[in-house]
Formats: sequence, structure tokens, C-alpha cells
Amino acid sequence: MTDLEDTIVALSSAPGPGARAVVRLSGPEVLAVVGSVFVSDGLLELARRRHEGTVRLAGLTSGLPADLYLWPAPHSYTGQHVAELHLLSCPPLVDLLIAELLRAGARAARPGEFTLRGFLAGKLDLTRAEAVLGVIEAGSRSELKQALAQLAGGVARPLQELREDLLNLLADVEAGLDFSDEDLQFVGQEDLLRRLAKGLALVTLAGKQVEQRAVGERPFRVVLAGQPNVGKSSLFNALGRSPSALVSPEEGTTRDYLVQWLDIDGVTIELVDTAGWRPVNGAIEEQAQTLGREQLGQADLVLLCQESGSELTSEENKLLARGEPPVLHIGTKCDVGEVLTGGLATSAVTGEGLEKLRGLLAVRARARARPALAPSLSRCRHHVAACLDHLRRAHSAALFGDPPEVLALELRGALDQLGEMVGAVYTDDLLDRIFSRFCIGK
Repeated sequence: MTDLEDTIVALSSAPGPGARAVVRLSGPEVLAVVGSVFVSDGLLELARRRHEGTVRLAGLTSGLPADLYLWPAPHSYTGQHVAELHLLSCPPLVDLLIAELLRAGARAARPGEFTLRGFLAGKLDLTRAEAVLGVIEAGSRSELKQALAQLAGGVARPLQELREDLLNLLADVEAGLDFSDEDLQFVGQEDLLRRLAKGLALVTLAGKQVEQRAVGERPFRVVLAGQPNVGKSSLFNALGRSPSALVSPEEGTTRDYLVQWLDIDGVTIELVDTAGWRPVNGAIEEQAQTLGREQLGQADLVLLCQESGSELTSEENKLLARGEPPVLHIGTKCDVGEVLTGGLATSAVTGEGLEKLRGLLAVRARARARPALAPSLSRCRHHVAACLDHLRRAHSAALFGDPPEVLALELRGALDQLGEMVGAVYTDDLLDRIFSRFCIGK
């Protein structure tokens, strides 16, 4: 565990040249350290506000324009005094600034130390601290949405309420143990069973919530899209090595979407063939187009199929530029047309490019197989399962009139699991495993 009384400093924004760099400090001596380099017309005091001024650095003849933001303790992210210096992101100047702040008494922050201090100060629980890392490492909008929901307390809030109720219930049970000779009853069996059933329901719901967010357990979903008769269904059959889709030179052969599962180097991939984009002509065609676009929205990767030698349409260019979901440009029918530039040339007839495409799909699937929140979800899943076991045994003990000592023991076990999940109970080893994965400055 690091010394929490140190004043720490780190670059909190992305490294490299840019419009703005953010250098963050936290600790009891923030004002003194910042005051050694920052000059402002106004008086620097620990109040929640922004100061305009300049940063004076050794070796520079003029000051650098900068803004200073101050958050006094305890109303800050870390629960300590926090300061941020915002200035032009010029790497040599930022390095010089941090060196000056280190000479003024600050210490270089370790990975995740700002968030660790926030956790230890009670500003966020362990699941929300892990969600900070999830936000940083999110590789898609879906992962970002899940991380933000967890950061907002979507996992921990109901469990905190349950933990409070179980603590009160344990207090009632143990009070009865203290007065067992006087035949005093602090909680009736009906009330006891009702509260335990509520706890079981809440933890079961939390378990389902965790499972829904474990997106890495479902197959990687690849959707074939493009204009009619460009060879999507032929590519679909060739990748699956089976004639699953009807192939015809006539446009609009595929009306519904088709699904098959591929096993490529041990990775399961769900491959979806959709109807070609075309003007709607009737209810059936409209439904086919709607279904196809719905599949695009659920894809982890889109294979945009373009017949070799043809020009991209405006709709295809928009899909490529959007980038969400990710798009892989595929040139089909390269055995009969001019080889496409800017895309992977393939042929369902000769097999050209198919093995390379399969390899690319496997690489993309493996990259998505472990989402940003995977370590947090795995840890929560373990504690949810253990907590459910304790609550079931507690419910059984209450139902069949087992000794109250047994009931109290199971309640303590359930509370320990809930406490470890949200971080009310933790070890230095657990914190080291979690926060060491953070980048410096967070």
C-alpha cells in the first residue's frame, strides 16, 4: 500500500502533441506544489474554482498560458485536495512541468493511484473503481455503455442496500443469542423468511445482470452486407464450407437473414447473411430490408461485400466511415472482375483470400473475447454464487428451525461475500491485482 500522505502527480490526458494536456495532482501539499510553478493575478486558495495564469518553468524566458482547477478535500475524486493544470500538449514542455512539480515535493503517481485513493476514501466502491478502467479500455460503444452503467452504481447500489438489510437482520439474530436465557425474540420466523427471500431474489437478479454483461461468452457475430447479387451468399457458403444459402444470379434471392456457426482455430463465430440493399417494393421486401438492418446493429463486425471492379455507393461509403460497428471491406468475385483496391480480394469459386479472411475473423473474435469489464464480471460472478449458497443455507436454517448460531454463521458468510464484491472487505493483494492494471494518471 502506498503512502496516502504523499502528494502525487501524473499526466492524466493522452500523451503526445495535442490541443490540451492535463497534469493532475492529489494530496495534502497540492497548493504549495502547484504554487511553485503557477502564477496568477488572483490569490491561490483551496476553493472549488478555475484560475487563469501562466506556468513558469526553468530555462524558459516566458510563461506558458495555463488554467488551474482546484478541488478541496473532501469534495474531490480522491477525497484529498486535487489540482489539475491544463496547458498546451507539447510533450517536452509537459515533461519539464512534471519534473518541476516533482522537484517541488510531489511524487510520481503509480498506475491507478488516483482511483485507489478515491476508493480508500469511500468515494467509489470496488465495482465502480473497476468500471473506471472499463471506461478507459472500452473497445466499442457497447462496452462503453456497460462500463458507464457499472460506474453509475448499476451493480453495487442494490447490493449495498441488501447488505444493510442483512446487517440489521444479523444484529437481530445475534441479539436473540445474547438473551437466549430470557426467551426474547427480536425477529419472528415469518419476517426472517421474508427478508431472506428478498435477499435471495436481489442476489439472483444481480447474478443475471452480471451474466448479461459478460458479452465475451456469446459468439462473435459477423454480418455480411452489401448490394444485391455481389456474392454475399456465395461467400457465406464458402466460409461455412456448406451450401446453406440459396445462390442465384437474380437479385433479391435472399429475403430473410441466414445464420451459421463457424469454428475457426477454436474460436466460435456466428456468421449472418442478410438481404442485399435495394429499394423497397412491397411488404415482404420492406421486412427483409428491416431485418437486415437490425442484424447490422447487432454485429460485432460487418463484412461489407463489393463486387470486384465496381464503385462504392454513397451508402457503402457512409457505412465504412461510420466505423461502429467495425467494418471489414471485402472484394468478392475476384476471379471474374478487376481486383479491388482498398479491400480484401476473395473468390468463392477459386477460394482466393478465404483462408486470410478466416484468419482475420479469428483475430477479431479473440480480441473481443475478453471485454474491458471481464475481470470485474468474473470476480462479481464468483461472489454472487458464494453469497447465494450462504443465503440458501440461511433460509433452510430458518425454515427448519435450526439453531440460531447456524443462521448467524450463514448470514456472516453472505455478508462477507457482498463486502468483498463492493470492497467493504478487501486485502492489499486484491487491490494490487485490480489497480495495477490501470494506466498512470488514472
